[in-house]
Amino acid sequence: MSSRTPAQAPERIILGIDPGTTIMGYGVIRSRGKSHVEVVEMGALHLSKYKDHALKLKKIFDRVTSLIETHAPDDLAVEAPFFGQNVQSMLKLGRAQGVALAAALAHEIPVAEYAPRRVKQAVTGSGAASKEQVAGMVQRTLAIRAEDMPKELDATDGLAVALCHHFQLATPKMQRGAGGWKAFLAENPDRVRS
Repeated sequence: MSSRTPAQAPERIILGIDPGTTIMGYGVIRSRGKSHVEVVEMGALHLSKYKDHALKLKKIFDRVTSLIETHAPDDLAVEAPFFGQNVQSMLKLGRAQGVALAAALAHEIPVAEYAPRRVKQAVTGSGAASKEQVAGMVQRTLAIRAEDMPKELDATDGLAVALCHHFQLATPKMQRGAGGWKAFLAENPDRVRS
């Protein structure tokens, strides 16, 4: 068994984005090791007051850039657009996501994209969970006090995307060419019991 404490584990900052052209949710988490995760910041950018779509995209870019400059994240995780019936809405959502990705790439931050069902599955155990169920699990997982919970579920969705990425990073890769268990064991000898 490892004697390594969370304080000794490498720190990682993850910025999670739930893109939107009406409200963009975001969450920043700090992780130390596999199990110690805490909220750094969460919130929502309200965009409905801006009628010009290009201006909304600029506001998204500016806010994501500000979060990057403030927190210096190691990774940006973003929720992929949901493929619905309304093509115009899907295009606008894709642009919002692209602007967030561009802000991260301009700062040379690695990006990851997760489908909405994947985020829900990672956080709640069910890919069909409601926004309220996601918010509840985010609150429990990150030990957020009830009075500190945001009014907008978009903010907890942003945290959920960051948590999904954290869980993905904590899971050994099993695919061929990524090293698999043999590489994981070689890189983590302190995690092996005799």
